[in-house]
Amino acid sequence: MIKLAKTAGFCFGVGRAVKIAEDAAKEKGRVFTLGPLIHNQGEVERLEKLGVSVILSPDDAAAGDTVIIRSHGVPLETETRLYERDTNVIDATCPFVKRIHTIVAEEAEKGYKIVIIGDANHPEVLGINGRCNNTATVIAEEEEISSKIGPSDRICVVAQTTFEREKWKKLLNLIKNTCKDTHFFDTICSATNERQCEAAKLAKESDVMVVIGDKKSSNTAKLREICKTFCPLVYHMEDAADFADLKPKLYGNVGVTAGASAPDWIIKEVLYTMEENIQKDVSFEEELKKSLVTLSTGDIVKGTVIGITPTEVYVDLGYKSDGVIDASELAATPDAKPEDVVKVGDEVEVYVYRVSDVEGTVGLSIKKLASIKGWKVVSEAFENGVDLEGKITEVVNGGVIAVSNGVRIFVPASQANDRYLSDLSVLVGRTVPIRIIDINKARRKIVGSVKAILNEQKDKAMSEFWEKIDAGQKEFKGVVKTLTSFGAFVDIGGIDGLVHISELSWNHIKSPAEVVAVGDEINVTILDANRETGKISLGYKKAEDNPWAIAQEKLHVDDVVKAKIVRIVPFGAFAEIIPGIDGLIHISQISNKRIAKPQDVLAVGDEVEAMITDINWETKKVALSIRALLPEEAPKAEAPAEEAPASETEE
Repeated sequence: MIKLAKTAGFCFGVGRAVKIAEDAAKEKGRVFTLGPLIHNQGEVERLEKLGVSVILSPDDAAAGDTVIIRSHGVPLETETRLYERDTNVIDATCPFVKRIHTIVAEEAEKGYKIVIIGDANHPEVLGINGRCNNTATVIAEEEEISSKIGPSDRICVVAQTTFEREKWKKLLNLIKNTCKDTHFFDTICSATNERQCEAAKLAKESDVMVVIGDKKSSNTAKLREICKTFCPLVYHMEDAADFADLKPKLYGNVGVTAGASAPDWIIKEVLYTMEENIQKDVSFEEELKKSLVTLSTGDIVKGTVIGITPTEVYVDLGYKSDGVIDASELAATPDAKPEDVVKVGDEVEVYVYRVSDVEGTVGLSIKKLASIKGWKVVSEAFENGVDLEGKITEVVNGGVIAVSNGVRIFVPASQANDRYLSDLSVLVGRTVPIRIIDINKARRKIVGSVKAILNEQKDKAMSEFWEKIDAGQKEFKGVVKTLTSFGAFVDIGGIDGLVHISELSWNHIKSPAEVVAVGDEINVTILDANRETGKISLGYKKAEDNPWAIAQEKLHVDDVVKAKIVRIVPFGAFAEIIPGIDGLIHISQISNKRIAKPQDVLAVGDEVEAMITDINWETKKVALSIRALLPEEAPKAEAPAEEAPASETEE
């Protein structure tokens, strides 16, 4: 039994580069590639016949020549030299490699030491290194780590796109343990990983493995190594001619895979040669045909994302050509970026809206498929009275657009919320419940209401709330919705109540934001609830936090305490004893000397020692005295009376 790997042959980047070269040759008549376009001599020779020649240096190009940069990419210096020679440059660098160029340039600019996991001599690695002035450290084996990086290094790690994933993980862990200031980007191409994983799986199931690809191809060599790990007999063939020398003895289950630079025509030649020379009872042409699906406009199929650009997503469908999803066909949400909707390696279900064998393209749409399925869901919801959920995506004339099940639903302004909103843009991005109130199938227009559901939810919540109140419930869990200057509104299960600023804290606060924030989950107590007005007053501060309750345990008459002056009045000064408790130091108790005003001795912020001379728990007043801790001032001695002079007549 012969089994051909689904991922055998050109990867996205190589296939793209070959098509670019073919198209350029048709238009220009003759073009050049800087280095062999791919690592496959047979394909290079085929392209040469089409007018695609190879040059090895920018200096080999003349002004006006069209020069194609191959999928591996080149150093910035090389690209600059091409432009300096006034050539017409076509950049066929694989988008995944291009992403690494951008990462390396940006991270090097930030001061990071660049570490590339890969083969130092591989063209792709040379191109990546050239994007950071050739300052990168290249590591391929474990033993290189200790000699190339140190604990104090600040590094950024990237990988050659065709590097073996398991080896990458192992090296990355060792690097992290060596250098603590490390951040990394997993740049291994998912198609490469998928190809290697499939090769490993196929090798485990096979008695013999055949790996097709050029001997100079790095990714083909890795496939061979992986297959050897799981299969006792592995043959590496560049093309069908290798059968003459190898004459392999194939038996049992035979697996066939191919490197990313192996074109379909070489794979077919190898398979046909196997059919003619090895097993006459198996038609390899049929096996190849079976591996390719047949597509028609209107089909709904599944595929794997193999490439993403700012404007398109490429999908492997198992068809002879990859499918393309235009960015506008990805999602009903306007301006959605491809990388935000899908990721490389994702399995996607798509609608085929165009198949062109002439152009070699397959047009795909996720949005159309979602719309087809969504219309059915929305129509059934309307007929059965079932409410839906949607996300408001934009404001339009007269209302907003909500997307549910991939279908755009118009919600009039009067139905967009349970209360009037002067600015509907505040709703954009919210996920809301929607009730379909009208469908015009002829015009493909759907009208929905959010208000109807919100009002019902509010009525239900209010009814449940009063049932709980009647049952004696006083404590509720809530979420802070909005803050005002006078308090905080809290949602206690679909019902809003107000916690007045005076009920937020035992201490004096200037703003509710000093205590709570929007989104906080808090426990509140019902202080008052009026059925007629619907107004609900809530309390947040707890009795056990009452500073006067705490004070009864801590403060006693004749205690000497440290206090902080917080306010000065004409008749004395108030000082904080413990948080929330202030005591009055009367002007007569500030000093053991007579003073004209408190400011003569004290200032706000001063810390003093004072004695508690009186506590009135009912009126919540505390009297303090600094004077009680000072020695009494000694009374001034009276001056002796002067002796009257003796009378002149006194004898």
